[in-house]
Amino acid sequence: MNISLAQSESRLGWKLMAPSVAVIVLLIIYPIVYNIYLSFFDVKLTGAKVFIGITNYERLITDTAFYSSLLTTAIYLAGTVMGTTVVGLLVALLMNLQFPLRNAVRTLILLPYFAPVIAVVFGWQFIFDPVNGIYNHMVVDVLQLTAKRHNLIGQPKTALFVVIIFDIWKHFPISYLLILAKLQSINKERYEAAAIDGCGPIARFFYITLPELYFVLGTVVILRLIWNLNKFEDVFLLAPNVQTLPVFTYYTAFTGIIDQGLAASISVIQFLFLSFLIFFYVKKVLKW
Repeated sequence: MNISLAQSESRLGWKLMAPSVAVIVLLIIYPIVYNIYLSFFDVKLTGAKVFIGITNYERLITDTAFYSSLLTTAIYLAGTVMGTTVVGLLVALLMNLQFPLRNAVRTLILLPYFAPVIAVVFGWQFIFDPVNGIYNHMVVDVLQLTAKRHNLIGQPKTALFVVIIFDIWKHFPISYLLILAKLQSINKERYEAAAIDGCGPIARFFYITLPELYFVLGTVVILRLIWNLNKFEDVFLLAPNVQTLPVFTYYTAFTGIIDQGLAASISVIQFLFLSFLIFFYVKKVLKW
C-alpha cells in the first residue's frame, strides 16, 4: 500500500513538473543545442545548410575582427564590472551613514536602474552630441578646455569608454542595493568594540566590513561578468560602433556577409565562457 502511494505521488510530481520542464527544453535547451548544430554548417540566405565541420571555428582563429571584438569585450567587462562594484560599494557605505532624508536619497539612487533603457540612451546621446550636446558645450564654450568639439560616441575608441561610463551609471544601483543590505546586517557591536580598541575607520573597514562583504562582492562581480558578457541592447543602442561579442555576433549574422553559421560558432564560444563563469560562481562563491 505504501509503495503504491509512493509511486502515485512520484507520478503526480512528474506531472506537475512537466510544464516547467517543457518550457525549459523549448526556450533554453533547444536553442542552445540548435545553435551548436548550426555552427557546423554554412547557412545560405535561402535557408539551405551545407555541412562544413569545424571550418567556422577555423575561420574565427584567423579572423582579426573576432580578436578585436574579444579585446573590446575584455575592456568593456573590466571597466563595467570594476566600476559598478566600486561605485556600488562607495555609495552603499555612504548610504549606511545617518543623515537627514536618507530614505529619500536611497530611493532616488535606484532610478537609473529602473529607467527605460531606450529613454536614457537617447538622453546620453544628446549629452554627447557634437553640435548641441551638453558635454561639448561645457568643455568647449564654458570651461574652454579645448577649441574643437568631439563626437565621442561617433568614434569607436572613445565610444567604448562612454558605453562603460553609461553602464556603470545605469547598473551600479543593483550592486549598491546588495551591498547595503549586507552592511545593515553587520553587528554594530563589533564596530564599537573595535573603536574602543583603538581601530580607526580605515582599520574597521578592512578588518570588519570587507571580510563580511566577501560573499556579496563575489556575487556582484561574477553576476556582472555574466550579465555584461551577454549585454547587447545598452551597447547597440548607445554606440553601435562598439563591437562587443554580442554586437559582433549580430553584425555577422544579419548584416554584411550575413553568415549565420559563423555567428553561431561565436555564440558557442561565448556560451562556453559563460558556462565556466557559472561553474566558478556555483563552486567558489555559492560553494555548492
